[in-house]
Amino acid sequence: MELRDYIRILRKSWILITVMTLLGIAAAAAYSLLQTPQYSATSKVFVSTQSGGTVSDLAQGNTFTTQRVQTYADLVATPAVLLPVIAELGLDVEAGGLGRTLTSSAPQNTSLIEITAVNSDPVLAAEIANGASESLTSVVDNLERPLEEGAVSPVKLTLVQQAAVPNTPVSPNVPVNLVLGLLVGLALGVGFAVLRDVLDTRIRTERDVKSVTEAAIVGGIAFDPKATSRPLIVQDDPRSPRAESFRSLRTNLQFLGAGQRHHSFVVTSSIESEGKSTTAANLAIALAAAGSRVVLVDADLRRPKVADYMGIEGAVGITDVLIGRAELQDVLQPWGRSTVTVLPAGRIPPNPSELLGSPAMEALVEELNREFDHVIFDAPPLLPVTDSAILGKLVGGALVVVAAGRTTKHQLEGAVTTLEHVGAPVSGIILTMLPTSGPDAYGYGRYGYGYGYGVEDENALAEPTRSAARP
Repeated sequence: MELRDYIRILRKSWILITVMTLLGIAAAAAYSLLQTPQYSATSKVFVSTQSGGTVSDLAQGNTFTTQRVQTYADLVATPAVLLPVIAELGLDVEAGGLGRTLTSSAPQNTSLIEITAVNSDPVLAAEIANGASESLTSVVDNLERPLEEGAVSPVKLTLVQQAAVPNTPVSPNVPVNLVLGLLVGLALGVGFAVLRDVLDTRIRTERDVKSVTEAAIVGGIAFDPKATSRPLIVQDDPRSPRAESFRSLRTNLQFLGAGQRHHSFVVTSSIESEGKSTTAANLAIALAAAGSRVVLVDADLRRPKVADYMGIEGAVGITDVLIGRAELQDVLQPWGRSTVTVLPAGRIPPNPSELLGSPAMEALVEELNREFDHVIFDAPPLLPVTDSAILGKLVGGALVVVAAGRTTKHQLEGAVTTLEHVGAPVSGIILTMLPTSGPDAYGYGRYGYGYGYGVEDENALAEPTRSAARP
């Protein structure tokens, strides 16, 4: 992953990261509040030796003291030192338990021993530290004293700093805990965001499409929450960014078909509810607005929708032509005052795949190519049925609609593979339902939309509503 990928993930998952960071801070705060405050008190003991007054004696005494200081510091945690402290203070604890609350250290190249006691009672912490120092002094004196009667120990321990009663606790350290909670929450949030992005197989951007197929991306359609109430956006709101995206798609298809004899396309998708029917209808209207003679064919013989979207009667259509029940000119229906002609599906047959792959369908495609500049076929999804693959081979090209955030990479790969198996080329990919805000937002790059359209488009779209279309 590149740096811009991480930036996109951070922008996309900033809510998750923020929530995880706040949870980390809250957990740290709760931990700090639930912990019992602990106080620390420290006393210091000085170790000295009795030696002669010569320089040699002083040097030997100093060396001896330095070597024995660490040994004396280790004695603090022994029962010999702690039992007298327990008895003196009347503590209800064993020597081992008290030893775990004590720490002793000897700073390097010094003759000092620092004894630190930690307890929830600040007064008791100071008493334990002072008691341990006094007990250590007595124990060392007994250990180092010669066996002869009346002998004096050559080593002397002196309490040089008594432990004072602490005013502030040493734990919990609330500021440190909050900072650690923030860092842990932030790390978890970023980690979850990256993991979710890596495990997410849904197609969201152009890069996701390119990772599956080398087919050209010929257009991007922005998401419109009102698409169900106004499917023909090019007619209903021609100045909207979504309508402009269909005009951009029209321009790209004109360049895509440059040099070809026929401009016929099958509009299909991997799965249902990706916007293929509305894309086919709006594309036909946009092509007609540019002055082309366009026929929109409802080749979805399983769930036809074109007749409902265009506001025409769909009881008689392509199925009647294929079985010889009607002539093509009798079922073609002009739409409004535009140059769009609609060929509805007609009755739903029991064998859609066989009809679409029949010689009659091949002859129908050739006849439509002769009479119209552009032929747009709205076909079923590729993964559930094979109708679109069969029709794509006859027409010579398929436009695969991919819904951003809905279609997975495996589904798109399966759709493209289905077309390749029958020898139907993928003319292009159309991304639909692109978000209008956020890191994957529509409106920049190759899918950037303009802010106006030509006079010829406005005049061509000045037609009656769908209710006034030819019945």
